[in-house]
Amino acid sequence: MRIVSWNVNGIRAALKKNFLDWLEKERPDVVCLQETKALEEQIPEASRQAIADLGYHAAWHSAERKGYSGVATLSLEEPMFVTRGVPFERGEGRVLVTEHGDVTVYNIYFPNGRQREDGPDPERLEFKLEFYETLLEVLEEERAEGKNLIISGDWNTAHEAIDLARPKENEKITGFLPIERETLQKFVDAGYVDTYRHFNPAAGVDGLEPTQREYTWWTYRAGARERNVGWRIDYHFVNKELMRRVKGAAIHMDVVGSDHCPISVDLGP
Repeated sequence: MRIVSWNVNGIRAALKKNFLDWLEKERPDVVCLQETKALEEQIPEASRQAIADLGYHAAWHSAERKGYSGVATLSLEEPMFVTRGVPFERGEGRVLVTEHGDVTVYNIYFPNGRQREDGPDPERLEFKLEFYETLLEVLEEERAEGKNLIISGDWNTAHEAIDLARPKENEKITGFLPIERETLQKFVDAGYVDTYRHFNPAAGVDGLEPTQREYTWWTYRAGARERNVGWRIDYHFVNKELMRRVKGAAIHMDVVGSDHCPISVDLGP
């Protein structure tokens, strides 16, 4: 079972950039999309039909505000259950939960701390941190029930210094603030595993030049992607009890069409 997560930065824009060709070629079992920026009815009927013709069941969850946020999950097998939204997302269309056999997939577009000229926006940073904390409580309740959890999406935080090309320059920038990293670390301390880092240990990555490292997001400014001045802020986390079934995880930097690239995790029986 392959699960792919991709912040497409606008599904309508992605559809114009060969998203359907990518989907037909790769055919992941589950695709978690973030920042779709569209109501379901705003997506061309022909595109929705094309997704269905490829064999995918689509679940959409949009923000109350048009053209903002939004998530969607596509799956070759129809999910057993679909849950759209949670109270702590404040109507921003950030959480979509689907059940696939004995695996529950959380497709999440985590809040951004919103950087201003004078620093992070205090209100948005507080919302982001509360979102992390509340989500962890919800996951722990699910985990206590014996559920296997995959938390996929754009987490909007680089966890460690090796997860971005220029850590020193970004220590006071939201997405790499100590308090954001500490809050993300709580997931690790609670027993959730960063699948990519599991298969690509820090000791190995630390010896690489930044241009050789794998990231998942690059600003559109100053040719950052061409120079690989990026951040790794997209993750598949799983509860440690599920790790015995995780066979691999990867970043697909060659796939364009957004300021993010897709990431994948593979599960066995």
